[in-house]
Amino acid sequence: MIEIKKYTSDDVDELKNNISNQLEVLRENTDDSKTIEKIDNFLDSLDEETDKHQSPRREVKKLKRTSKKISFYQRFKKALQSDVNIDPGRLMGLTDGIFGMVMTLLVFAIALPELQIANYSDFIVFISTLTPTIGITIVSFVLISSFWICHHEFIKIKTFDIIYLWINIIFLICISFIPFTTSLIGKYSHFFLSEAVFGLNIFLTIVFFLLMYYYSYSRNFLEKTPSHDERHYIYHTFFILMGLTVIVNLLDFNVSSNFIYLFLLVPVISAVRDIMFKMKS
Repeated sequence: MIEIKKYTSDDVDELKNNISNQLEVLRENTDDSKTIEKIDNFLDSLDEETDKHQSPRREVKKLKRTSKKISFYQRFKKALQSDVNIDPGRLMGLTDGIFGMVMTLLVFAIALPELQIANYSDFIVFISTLTPTIGITIVSFVLISSFWICHHEFIKIKTFDIIYLWINIIFLICISFIPFTTSLIGKYSHFFLSEAVFGLNIFLTIVFFLLMYYYSYSRNFLEKTPSHDERHYIYHTFFILMGLTVIVNLLDFNVSSNFIYLFLLVPVISAVRDIMFKMKS
């Protein structure tokens, strides 16, 4: 005959202690207030008296399932946040390479005429039709240069994990799409969708830069831990740039296409904010 183990209240208490210890470890390793609140609520529920209508056997089964879930979560989180065996210098090299390639592609997007220009007046007409494209290319070049400067100034990492790696890659994807969205706005600026796509491209680039910075700081990946004032200055600067992106897109389509040149204020805003921050330090 198969012997069915009989569980007692002592078994239930032992499992409760085991789960409590696992939860305490999770609580120590997280800074998220909502997660901590959930863990505290769960710990309080474990301390409550066992349901009198529920048998110890069913209680043990329930607690074992909970213990397995917590154990799996701990192992998964540890594996996910373990450092990647890649030299941070190679990631920075990849980042610099993509920035350089994207800047080069911006210039290549300025196309020469398919038909040969026969006289000087045709050449003048060609240059005048090309002027808006050149202007937008300069705007995009300035924006990419600003992102490159901020990346090198604020994100100097000593190590990283797989999550940071992919946030950085998605940031580079956003950067890589700027030549395409620039060509869209150069040829089809009379369509609001082209304006929206370009604005969304810049907006997502800012979002993923902020996400990359926040994650690298929270995981202690930065070579130098930034002060509270420095983090406040960086976040507020990029929030201003996000607001500028939205305003420029609305004005560019609804008022005049020349409002796209307001993006040239990005390095000015960054420089002024940097000077003000250094004066306060």
